[in-house]
Amino acid sequence: MKLYLLVFAFLFSNALSAQKLPSNLNPTKVNLPAALPLRDVVGAVKDTANLGIAAITVRLTSDKDTLSVRSNSDGSFVFKNVKSASYILSINGLSYAPFIAKFRQNDALSTIVMETIILNIDRKMLNEVVINGTPSISYKTDTVEYRAKDYIVRENSTVDELLKKMEGVEIGNDGSLLHQGVAVARAKINGKIYMGGDVATAIQNLPADIVDKIQIVDDYGDQADRTGIKDGDPDKILNIVTRADKSVGNTANLSTGAGNENRYEGSLFATRISGTQTMGINSRFANTVNGVASNEIGNFGQGGRPNTIANPILNSNANAGGSGGITTNGNNSFSFRDQLSKKVRLNTNYRYNFNDNNVIRSSVSQIFSTRGTIFSSNESVSDNNTKTHNFSAELEIELNKKNFLKITPSFAVTSSLNESEGVVLQSGLIRQDQKSLNTTSNNRPNFGGIVFYQHTFAKPRRNFSAQINLNTASQDLDQERNANIIYYQNTTNLVVRDSLIHRLVARDNLTKNYRSSLTFVEPLNDNTQLELNFQLLYNAYDNSAVTSNINKAGIAKVVDSLSNIYEYSFTQSRIALNYRYGMSRKAKFKFSFGVTAVPGVLKGSRLGLNTIANRKSFNVIPISRLQYVWSKQHSLQFNYSGNAIEPSFDQIQPFVDVSNPQNFIVGNPNLKVTFNHTLNSTYNNYLSKSKINYSINTSAVFVENAVTRNLIQVRDAYNSLRNETRFVNISGVYRINGNYSISKQFSNRKYNLSLSGFIAHNNGVSMSNNIENVTTTWSFNERFGPRFNPTTWLEVNPFVSYTFIKSDNTLPTSLDNRTNNLAINLDGKFIIRKTLIFGYTAAKNYVSGINANVTNNPLVINAFVQKEFWKRRASLAFQAFDLLNQNNFINRNITDFGITDTKSNALSRYFMLRFNMRLQKWTGVKPKNGKPMMRMSDGNFVPEF
Repeated sequence: MKLYLLVFAFLFSNALSAQKLPSNLNPTKVNLPAALPLRDVVGAVKDTANLGIAAITVRLTSDKDTLSVRSNSDGSFVFKNVKSASYILSINGLSYAPFIAKFRQNDALSTIVMETIILNIDRKMLNEVVINGTPSISYKTDTVEYRAKDYIVRENSTVDELLKKMEGVEIGNDGSLLHQGVAVARAKINGKIYMGGDVATAIQNLPADIVDKIQIVDDYGDQADRTGIKDGDPDKILNIVTRADKSVGNTANLSTGAGNENRYEGSLFATRISGTQTMGINSRFANTVNGVASNEIGNFGQGGRPNTIANPILNSNANAGGSGGITTNGNNSFSFRDQLSKKVRLNTNYRYNFNDNNVIRSSVSQIFSTRGTIFSSNESVSDNNTKTHNFSAELEIELNKKNFLKITPSFAVTSSLNESEGVVLQSGLIRQDQKSLNTTSNNRPNFGGIVFYQHTFAKPRRNFSAQINLNTASQDLDQERNANIIYYQNTTNLVVRDSLIHRLVARDNLTKNYRSSLTFVEPLNDNTQLELNFQLLYNAYDNSAVTSNINKAGIAKVVDSLSNIYEYSFTQSRIALNYRYGMSRKAKFKFSFGVTAVPGVLKGSRLGLNTIANRKSFNVIPISRLQYVWSKQHSLQFNYSGNAIEPSFDQIQPFVDVSNPQNFIVGNPNLKVTFNHTLNSTYNNYLSKSKINYSINTSAVFVENAVTRNLIQVRDAYNSLRNETRFVNISGVYRINGNYSISKQFSNRKYNLSLSGFIAHNNGVSMSNNIENVTTTWSFNERFGPRFNPTTWLEVNPFVSYTFIKSDNTLPTSLDNRTNNLAINLDGKFIIRKTLIFGYTAAKNYVSGINANVTNNPLVINAFVQKEFWKRRASLAFQAFDLLNQNNFINRNITDFGITDTKSNALSRYFMLRFNMRLQKWTGVKPKNGKPMMRMSDGNFVPEF
C-alpha cells in the first residue's frame, strides 16, 4: 500500500513541478511575459420578432484572438478563454443583414455578458421560402438530443405525450421511460435534478409546449461532469431544456377519482420555474392494485405502451409480474432549487411515503436436486405497512473563479411492520408440513454526505479535485417466529418429529461506507490529456443476530448455537492512470486507455469463536474507451471495464451458521475474488432527410471465479434430510446480449414505423450436491410498434411482440424450459368535436411451452370516454378496466434450482370516474440589470447579479 502511495505522490509532484521554471533562470532577467487574463464572452443573436437565430456563425477578432462559434438553438453563443476585452464581433447569415461592431469591455470581468444582438432581415434576399435543414436528432458525446418543435402534439399536452412521438423512446403506462431499450433513472430540467429526479412526476405533469429540447444523457456522476474522468457504468438521465420564451411559469395539476371495489385516488402537483429557481410540490394518495393486474391507462390512455402485465415476458432470471395484492399508498414530496447569490446555489428535496400492502398469495414450487425433486405448495396472507422519510440537499459554492465546492447531505429513515401467516406443504425428496405466524418490525435510519472540491489552474483543462463520501446505515429488526413443523420419514406418512418453534430473532446491523477520491488532469496539448485518479474505499459491517426461544410461560432464553454475531471490513484502493485523445470539439476519433491497480484487504471475526479472516487481493484492470463521430447524427462507441468483487463475509466465514435450522450456511475461507470483464458498444445513425433513425447496442460480461452456491441435502439426527448451502468458485459464467431499434417516419411524422428487438445468451453454472449444472439460456424478442396519427382527431397504435426463451441444463434432474409468447396490443383514440375523446387498449397473449394451468392466455380490454373543458385545461373521464375480467393469471419464476408459480389477489375488473384540471402560465426570462440571462447547452441559466 505504501508503494502505491509513493508512486502516486511521485507522479503528482512531477506533474506540478513540470510547470515550474528551472532554478537557473530568473524571470526578471529574461523578461518573461506575465500570463494573460482569460475571460468568457457570452451573448445571444435574435431576429426582430425576438426569436433566437440558431446555427449562425459569430466571429470574434482582436490583436490577440481569432475565434469563431455557431449559435445554439435559442441563439445563444459562448466564447471561452478570450484574451482581450476589446474585440470586433461580426455576424453573417443567410437572409439577414450583415452585422459588425467593435466592443470595449471591462478588462477585470471574468465573464462578459453582452446585450442581445438583433439582426434585421435583408430585404434584397428572398424571404418567401423558409428552409429548415437542422436535423431533429443529434448524437453528442454521452448525449442524444431531440428538437421538440419537430414533434406535433395537441394543445396542453404533457411531456410524456411528446416523448411518445420520439424515435427510440418508449413510455409505460406507469410513467416509466425507456430509451433504446434502457431504463431512464432520473429527470432533470435545464441541467438540474427536478423534483428529486422522479421521471414519472416530471413527464406526466410538465406541459409539452415549454420544451425546446429533450436530452438523454449517459451520466457518470457530478465528479465526472466537472473533471471529465469517467469511472464505472453510467445512468440514463432525462434532461428537459425549456424554451427561451417559456422558461418562467407556474403550473398546477389536480386530479381525483373514485370507483367500485373500494378504488379511490387523488393527486396534487404544483410547480414554479423561473430561470435558476424551481419550486414544486407533489402529493398523491391512492388505493391501487399490484402484480399481474396493474394495467391501468396512463394519462387517460393516451398512447402509452403496455407494461409487462398486458405484455408479459417470461424469462429465466426474473419474476414476470409484481408482488400482487391491494395497496393503499401515499407519496408526498417538496422540492426547492435557487441561485441564492452569484456564487451559491441550493437544491433541496423532501419526500414522505407510506405504503400498506395486503397480499393473499398461493404458489407451487419445484426445487431440483441430484437426489431428487422437492415439491412445495405455499398459501400465505400478509400485511406490510411501511413509512419512509427522505431528505437530501445540494449546496454548490463557487468560491472564486478557480475553486468550486459542493456539499450534499442526505438523511432517510424507514420503518415497517409485517405480519404474515402461512402454510407450507413439502413432498418428494423432503417431506414436511409447516404452519407459521410471523411478525417483523424493522427500522432503518440512514445518514450520508458527499463533499466535492475542485481547483482549476490557469492552464486550460488542468484541474485537481477531491471528493469524500460518507454513509452510515443501521437496521434494527425484531422478528417473532411461531411455527409448527411436522417431519416425516423420507416419503412415508410416518411422523418422526413434531417441532414447535416459538422464537424471537433480534438483528442489529450497522454499515459504514467511506470513499475518498483524488483526481488530477494534465492537458498535454489541445487534443490530449493525462488523467490520474486515486480512490480509497472502506466498508465496515457490524452484524448481530441473537435468537431466543420463548417457552410456554412467555420467557425468552438466548440460544447461542442459533445466534450469529460477527463484524468485518473491506478496504480497497484504486490507482488509475489514463491517457485521453480527442479533446478538441472537431475531433472525429476519440479514445482513452489506461490501467487501474486495485489492492484490497478483507478482515472479519465472529464473537465467541477464535476465528479471524484476513484476506488480501490485488488486481490490475485495463481501461479502454473508443468513439468515432462521423457527424452529430452518426457515431460509434466502444467501452471496456473491469470490476473486482470480493466475496461477502458470510460466504467466507470459517464456521457454520446454524441460525436457520432448515438451511445451514457453511462458509468457504478459500474463495477467490470474482472478476468481471464488461464490454459495451453503441452505434447510432440518424438520416435526417429520410427521417430514419437506427441504433445497435451490444454488451458482454465474462466472469472469472464466480461465487456459486452449492445446495446439498444432508441427514440430521432424526435421519431426515435438510438443506445446507456452501460456496465454491466456478469459471465459465458469461452473459452476451444485443438490442437494436429502427424508426422510419413519413408525412411530417404522422406515420411512424418502429421495429426493435433483443437477443441474449446466458451461460450460468450452479451446483447441487457437489455436481455442476450448466444452464444455457437463449432469449429472443422482436417488437413492431407502428404509430398512425393521420389527423388531429385520430390515433391508432398497434403493437406486436414475440418472445422465445430456451433453457437447457446438463443435470437430467433439472427441468429444461421452452417458452413462446406472442403478445398483441392495440391502443388508440378518436376525438369528436375536439373535446370528446374515446380511447381503448386491447391486449392478447398467446403463451405456450409451459403447463396449461400456468396461464389462460387472457384478452384484456380497457376503454375510456373523456370530455374536456376550458381549452383542455380540465377533463372528466369514465374508465373501465379489464372488461372481460381475465387479467389474473399466474407468474412463473425460473431459477437455477427450481420453478415457482405464483398467483395473488390482484384486482382485475373495475371502473373509475376521474376529474382532472391543469392550470398554467408561462413567459420568458426577464433581463437582469438590462442584460439577458445566458444559458448553457443543457439549458442551465448563467445568473447575473
